[in-house]
Amino acid sequence: MAALFGRRMRRGAASTAVAAAAMAALSASGAPSAVGEQPAASAAERPSAGASGQEDPSVTGDSPYHTDLPPLKGPGRNDPPDETPATGSAESGIPATVLDAYRKAEASLAASNPRCRVPWELLAAIGKVESGHARGGRLDTNGTTPSPILGPVLNGVGFANISDTDGGAYDGDTLHDRAVGPMQFIPQTWESWGRDGNGDGRRDPNNIYDAALAAGSYLCAHDRDLTVERDLHQAILGYNRSQEYLRTVLHWYDYYRKGAHEVPDGSQPAPGAPTGTGGKTPSPAPVRPGTPSPSPTKPAKPTKPAKPGDGSSSKPTPPPTTPPPTTPPPTTSPPTTPAPATRLVDLGDGALSAPAGERFAERPAVRAERADKKPAAQAKVRFTLTGETGTTFEGGATTVTVTTKADGVAKAPALLAGGKPGALTVKATLLGTTEPVTLGLRGEVTAPRADKLVRTDETELTCEAGATFEGRIALTATRDGQAAPGVAATATVLAGADPADGEKAADQGPYFLTPGDEPAEDRRTRELTLTTDAKGNLLLPELHTDDTTGTFRLRVETTGGAVVVLELKVTDPA
Repeated sequence: MAALFGRRMRRGAASTAVAAAAMAALSASGAPSAVGEQPAASAAERPSAGASGQEDPSVTGDSPYHTDLPPLKGPGRNDPPDETPATGSAESGIPATVLDAYRKAEASLAASNPRCRVPWELLAAIGKVESGHARGGRLDTNGTTPSPILGPVLNGVGFANISDTDGGAYDGDTLHDRAVGPMQFIPQTWESWGRDGNGDGRRDPNNIYDAALAAGSYLCAHDRDLTVERDLHQAILGYNRSQEYLRTVLHWYDYYRKGAHEVPDGSQPAPGAPTGTGGKTPSPAPVRPGTPSPSPTKPAKPTKPAKPGDGSSSKPTPPPTTPPPTTPPPTTSPPTTPAPATRLVDLGDGALSAPAGERFAERPAVRAERADKKPAAQAKVRFTLTGETGTTFEGGATTVTVTTKADGVAKAPALLAGGKPGALTVKATLLGTTEPVTLGLRGEVTAPRADKLVRTDETELTCEAGATFEGRIALTATRDGQAAPGVAATATVLAGADPADGEKAADQGPYFLTPGDEPAEDRRTRELTLTTDAKGNLLLPELHTDDTTGTFRLRVETTGGAVVVLELKVTDPA
């Protein structure tokens, strides 16, 4: 692989000596002055960022990175005395769109996570060593690379061994993962940290705005403050667990803090292949069986000098033998664009239903499929709520767009039932097709429920025949410990004190009076329906008695199954 990317400022002809001096200076200098001189935190001090074994992989899967360094100072160099990068130097130039993405990511995170204080210069340093600022700013008008920037196959040969996690949706590889995009996210890390930085409704690792915001969000994880040196080092090492990587990023970070300028997109040369290996030594490329080993070149025999006046000339020296060519390693084919989705399949097991004011137990879910009925990754599905129930998705929206994963599944956010019972529909629409495909998922908001009902008054439930019980019975309904307003309840007078006497309304004994202008005898009822008030309270009407004496039961039951059974006694008149 090519050694370095870009050109170093004022590189002289004696490149070997300069490179040796640069590496010596790097080894001696440690961390740049902008972040202090203390060594980086040890692995034991860092939060898990993805080593082999049980830890999660780092952002890049410890893929290679570009090891070129900013210009170093030295004797005989025409460097500015204040060590500030020369205005207009190639090394301090950052492509316009890339620089805009870094700065917008900084501004966005300053608003959403002000504690972190991530500087755009740090994002620029990482973008420099990961992709040379998106191959020198080769981007379309939306900030997306024309072709994916892919790291090596993470198959354990020299690098991490990470089996495929995205079905090839991001990296085109269905066997192993590869780091993707200007900030080199492996697919499984992108699934957790991917962001929509340009507001187009997508999270694309190949878009510099999305990738820069995602990188900044990752660096801010674990409640970090990046002005604290230990947090800064932990964040960078989480990106690629290598002390060499840490030093390289810190040098560029320090360099950009001293000055950087905008250059036109695509005006810089694209970087060569990266060389950093995250501290690992890549294994040699395997040799195919039967391939002859190259023979060493024999040195040519010295030519015998001609005698003076001989007039003869020396015999020509035979050319050195050329070793047989070795078989080049197989090239990796560019990733193919997966076939688009053509249909949606409902993954629900029935109608969506929830009581008013509660969360639906099931989330609307569909699977996007291609024409061959295989799952379609990265398809856009829009969920829209219709109906008069007041139901919304979690967060209050009634329309959301979801991107399918490798299994083709798109799940809408949780549904929160509104306060009005009734039918609703969740429309799932497959976007990006010539004729959008829509599924209608039916749902229902049922009456609100209560899971507990308690009596709150102390009225004595004994009365003489032909009289009225003193006071009124009061109860309170709750759900999950909170007041349950709007819950329907049925109060029924039952004959006898024993449940064996039956659950049907009695035909004699205590009774309620319904409202109206009719005579009292016509308004008698032993079963009525009530609704709890805004505080979940239930106040029953007065109970009257006829001439029948004995023991009766009053059963009050709410929607949701909360029940209270009270004993009523009717005695002979005094």
